[in-house]
Amino acid sequence: METGKESIRLRIYISSTDKFRHSLLSETLVFAARRYGLAGATVIRGSMGYGSSSVVHTSKFWEITEKLPVVIEMIDEASKIEHFMKGIRPWFDKIPTGCLITTEKIEIVLFKQGIKKKFFTL
Repeated sequence: METGKESIRLRIYISSTDKFRHSLLSETLVFAARRYGLAGATVIRGSMGYGSSSVVHTSKFWEITEKLPVVIEMIDEASKIEHFMKGIRPWFDKIPTGCLITTEKIEIVLFKQGIKKKFFTL
């Protein structure tokens, strides 16, 4: 990504309990974004919300499994986001739950890459 270059923000709205092939959908999407070479992905967990079902879900301290809103956000060049969407679009036809996917044009104001840390040093 480059500063001043127009990019795309992809947002995927799902539930914290949504699954795809026996794994959490949010985790599956983040690992897929990494495999596709996207610049990054962030999972944002909401404390309350409702979707197309109009059922309000909220965080309760006594609930073991909380069904809460989750937003997965990715930012990259339009071509990379489009390629990623073509790859994952069929997944959403296979899951029984609802979702919302949006894109919007953005401008990168600052992008500073961090130092990559080595896991092992010999």
